Amino acid sequence: MTYDRLVCANCAAPVSEGRCPVCRASRAQLQHQVGGFFTQLNPVMLVALLIALVAVGVLLHQVV
Repeated sequence: MTYDRLVCANCAAPVSEGRCPVCRASRAQLQHQVGGFFTQLNPVMLVALLIALVAVGVLLHQVV
């Protein structure tokens, strides 16, 4: 679930606007939870992962 569709029970505004302290706290908590595996990787790690995947693909292609 994304916070852009949630409505705050405290101020009745969208949580994504962060009008009150409750909205801001909920928005910060949801933004922290939304991150998955790939959001925690920096660009260098993504490039290294891509290179490793290509290398495995080349090795498998040569074996077959």
